[in-house]
Amino acid sequence: MEDNVVHEGAHDAEHPHHKPKHIAEKMESYVGVIMAVVALVLLVVAIYAITQTGSATPSWMRPGP
Repeated sequence: MEDNVVHEGAHDAEHPHHKPKHIAEKMESYVGVIMAVVALVLLVVAIYAITQTGSATPSWMRPGP
Protein backbone atom coordinates (compact mmCIF):
# COMPACT_ATOMS: atom_id res chain seq x y z
CA MET A 1 0.00 0.00 0.00
CA GLU A 2 2.90 2.35 -0.50
CA ASP A 3 1.20 3.83 -3.57
CA ASN A 4 -1.18 5.78 -1.33
CA VAL A 5 1.60 7.59 0.52
CA VAL A 6 1.51 11.35 0.06
CA HIS A 7 4.95 12.71 -0.71
CA GLU A 8 5.52 16.21 0.53
CA GLY A 9 8.25 18.32 -0.92
CA ALA A 10 9.17 21.65 -2.43
CA HIS A 11 6.45 21.35 -5.07
CA ASP A 12 3.81 21.42 -2.34
CA ALA A 13 4.83 24.85 -1.06
CA GLU A 14 2.16 27.53 -1.09
CA HIS A 15 2.09 29.59 -4.25
CA PRO A 16 1.80 33.35 -3.90
CA HIS A 17 -1.73 34.46 -4.68
CA HIS A 18 -2.10 36.68 -7.72
CA LYS A 19 -3.81 40.00 -7.33
CA PRO A 20 -7.11 39.98 -9.27
CA LYS A 21 -6.77 41.80 -12.57
CA HIS A 22 -8.68 44.97 -13.20
CA ILE A 23 -11.13 44.84 -16.12
CA ALA A 24 -8.88 47.16 -18.15
CA GLU A 25 -5.93 44.82 -17.65
CA LYS A 26 -8.02 41.89 -18.86
CA MET A 27 -9.07 43.81 -21.97
CA GLU A 28 -5.49 44.82 -22.87
CA SER A 29 -4.85 41.40 -24.34
CA TYR A 30 -7.82 41.78 -26.67
CA VAL A 31 -6.92 45.21 -28.08
CA GLY A 32 -4.90 43.76 -30.96
CA VAL A 33 -7.61 41.28 -31.86
CA ILE A 34 -10.32 43.97 -31.74
CA MET A 35 -8.23 46.26 -33.96
CA ALA A 36 -7.73 43.47 -36.51
CA VAL A 37 -11.46 42.70 -36.57
CA VAL A 38 -12.36 46.38 -37.04
CA ALA A 39 -9.82 46.73 -39.87
CA LEU A 40 -11.21 43.61 -41.55
CA VAL A 41 -14.79 44.88 -41.28
CA LEU A 42 -13.80 48.26 -42.75
CA LEU A 43 -12.00 46.51 -45.61
CA VAL A 44 -15.05 44.37 -46.38
CA VAL A 45 -17.34 47.43 -46.32
CA ALA A 46 -14.98 49.35 -48.62
CA ILE A 47 -14.79 46.47 -51.11
CA TYR A 48 -18.58 46.09 -51.03
CA ALA A 49 -19.10 49.83 -51.63
CA ILE A 50 -16.65 49.85 -54.55
CA THR A 51 -18.24 46.82 -56.20
CA GLN A 52 -21.77 48.22 -55.79
CA THR A 53 -21.06 51.70 -57.13
CA GLY A 54 -18.36 50.87 -59.67
CA SER A 55 -16.20 53.67 -58.31
CA ALA A 56 -14.16 54.38 -55.23
CA THR A 57 -15.44 57.97 -55.19
CA PRO A 58 -18.51 58.46 -52.96
CA SER A 59 -21.63 59.84 -54.63
CA TRP A 60 -21.50 63.06 -52.61
CA MET A 61 -18.02 63.82 -54.01
CA ARG A 62 -18.93 63.29 -57.65
CA PRO A 63 -19.67 66.32 -59.84
CA GLY A 64 -23.36 67.05 -60.34
CA PRO A 65 -25.30 66.69 -63.61
